[in-house]
Amino acid sequence: MRVTMIGTGYVGLVSGACFADFGHVVTCVDKDASKIERLQAGEIPIFEPGLDKLVETNVREGRLFFAVDPKEAIASADAIFIAVGTPSRRGDGHADLSYVYAAAEEIADLMDGFTVIVNKSTVPVGTGDEVEAIIKKRRPDAEFAVVSNPEFLREGAAISDFKRPDRVVVGTEDERARNVMRELYRPLNLNESPLLFVGRRTSELIKYAANAFLAMKITFINEMADLSEAVGADVQAVARGIGLDNRIGTKFLHAGPGYGGSCFPKDTLALVKTAADHGTPTKLIEATVAVNASRKKAMAEKIKKAMGGDVSGKTIGILGLTFKPNTDDMRDAPSLDIVPALQAAGAKIQAYDPEGRHEAEKLLSDVDYKANPYDAVAGADAMVILTEWDQFRALDLDRVKSVMKAPVMVDLRNVYKPSEVRSKDFDYTSIGRP
Repeated sequence: MRVTMIGTGYVGLVSGACFADFGHVVTCVDKDASKIERLQAGEIPIFEPGLDKLVETNVREGRLFFAVDPKEAIASADAIFIAVGTPSRRGDGHADLSYVYAAAEEIADLMDGFTVIVNKSTVPVGTGDEVEAIIKKRRPDAEFAVVSNPEFLREGAAISDFKRPDRVVVGTEDERARNVMRELYRPLNLNESPLLFVGRRTSELIKYAANAFLAMKITFINEMADLSEAVGADVQAVARGIGLDNRIGTKFLHAGPGYGGSCFPKDTLALVKTAADHGTPTKLIEATVAVNASRKKAMAEKIKKAMGGDVSGKTIGILGLTFKPNTDDMRDAPSLDIVPALQAAGAKIQAYDPEGRHEAEKLLSDVDYKANPYDAVAGADAMVILTEWDQFRALDLDRVKSVMKAPVMVDLRNVYKPSEVRSKDFDYTSIGRP
């Protein structure tokens, strides 16, 4: 099938490359000419494990193309995916749908014959109705169907998630659109991945509800971590004890400095606003948003306390800046709250992140970026693990101690066993553990 992907951000590029790998002919379109030029030259603008090879293979085999001008790609497409950004709108927290609506107008002007228009972007309930109205207004004679097909990709594991998904949700009641979507995802039949057909508004809500629930689960275990510290319990054992209950499950029960990234902060806020607009406030999600925001700020205080309460004039070595490992994404990363708070208290920051430096430099000023973890902690009065990159899991602690000014470790991801680190005579602080 011929597929057009409007937007070459994280979702659009990964989805486009994976559809091409299924055997479809895919054109990824973006108005950013420099990004398209980079992609055509084989340069991947985001870090996602395996994506560079996937793109290279499918470009070479003539299934994946990149373009600035969407005319030919839209006119020839069986399915057109809208995969543009929907950031939180300044001032009220609602999702900014201006890019989605602009894409709808462009599609309306250029599409030819029956076309399935698929909202891949995360959008509030009712957006599909508005996209349909925009297209009908511009092209009253057009044959088309607007479908909701939310993405559930985890950064760092997106290719695997696309090819071996827990489920594929499709929101449509149009039979022709159903047939097109079945054909697009037919290669997943080998993995017996469920293709769940629901109403369009239901599909839109599923995406927000899923992310809100996972964010709430993270926030819950973070609050249990605080309680564990207060009563002398071990939050990791608590998480295991409740996670072995199949009704709860083990995933997203890892205590830390708070959730971040491109989805959870934006989507929880958008769901709260949507619910409020419809007179059905979501108190649990409202609390989740508030608790997570305060937790990131509290982590700076935790670091200060571990350093005797005063960090003025002291050097802190930060390991990891991205919101999670295996990505260069800095959006709403805890580091964006923690580092400035420490700097405001008078600390000097030196940091290392395996992939996030180029993005971090745009967002964090007056940071001394280092080339490796040992340089980042050299001469430091304390080291702080903010992101659990694999290369931080087995550091040579003797070497770390020898280059630090003071052996203080604050492990905000519980990467190390307390007994192991303390046996090296470190002053060790973690999350929710004695």
